[in-house]
Amino acid sequence: MIAAGRSASPASTLLRLMRDRPRPPAGERCEMCAEPIGESHPHVVNLDSRALMCGCRACYLLFTDEKAELRYRAVPERYLHFAGLTVDGRAWDELQIPVGLAFLFRNSVQDRMVAFYPGPAGATESELPLDAWAAVVESSPELAVLRPDVEALLIRRTAQSDGSCHLVPIDACYELVGQLRSLWRGFDGGPEVRAALDGFFARVAERSRPAAGIGAP
Repeated sequence: MIAAGRSASPASTLLRLMRDRPRPPAGERCEMCAEPIGESHPHVVNLDSRALMCGCRACYLLFTDEKAELRYRAVPERYLHFAGLTVDGRAWDELQIPVGLAFLFRNSVQDRMVAFYPGPAGATESELPLDAWAAVVESSPELAVLRPDVEALLIRRTAQSDGSCHLVPIDACYELVGQLRSLWRGFDGGPEVRAALDGFFARVAERSRPAAGIGAP
């Protein structure tokens, strides 16, 4: 009950309602207000648990203010490409990432950069040495556009090249990890995983625009 003489913000009222009702099936209804949602819908990140929540557009918009100190944050929809930015073998080793694919983001609650890479068990976390990441950003200051918690730097290295680097919504990364987990066979994932990766990065490339000239938030 709200005490007399006090007003509640829309966000606090929504959070109270969320605590008082059963959790609806994910992907079928908004996990905040229980309104029906389509197959394609936005997501919100729970900053404490790192869980992604499916939302309707109205609830999603409640958490788009990046300066608001809320428990939840809306996942943006932008895709950027860092042309010419690569991570060579030595730099990759310094970041302590054992495979050729990883997504990196800043966890604002823990105040540190974290990296995840896919495998047969899903996403595996590897803590980044902060000095190694600082060196990468110093050499490529355009990476400062990365928004904490909701955007990730997706890097893919291959045997033929130092690979590609994109900024993507964090939910796209978890979608990729789930897809690879279902397809993974053997030690390196097998041909189905490689084909899925090629298709995913082709779609990312189509949606991405150049990061050059975009200032940090």
